[in-house]
Amino acid sequence: QVQLVESGGGLVQAGDSLRLSCVASGRTDTINSMGWYRQAPGKQRELVASITSGGHTNYADSVKGRFTISRDNAENTVYLQMNSLKPEDTAVYLCAAGRLFGRVNDYWGQGTQVTVSS
Repeated sequence: QVQLVESGGGLVQAGDSLRLSCVASGRTDTINSMGWYRQAPGKQRELVASITSGGHTNYADSVKGRFTISRDNAENTVYLQMNSLKPEDTAVYLCAAGRLFGRVNDYWGQGTQVTVSS
């Protein structure tokens, strides 16, 4: 089994930046891809960004140019650098991981709240 623990959320103003971190433990040898989802009240869960073990990245259109996902394979950690934050970025951000290339829905973290005030 794999455990994912997020950190770095908080309350910021529009235009500010935040960096989320997620550390994986347990059977990390089974992980290929890692990523971040977000869940806002009344909205569907959205895949924000993902990254494979080889560094291939994918982003939701809503965050392209503002968010950057990166990964430290040696530390089993994935990061989400969020710049130019907007109130509509407010959500619970969940770290996720998957066993297959591009798949990030096998393992889940508990989530960290990001709130952006206008």
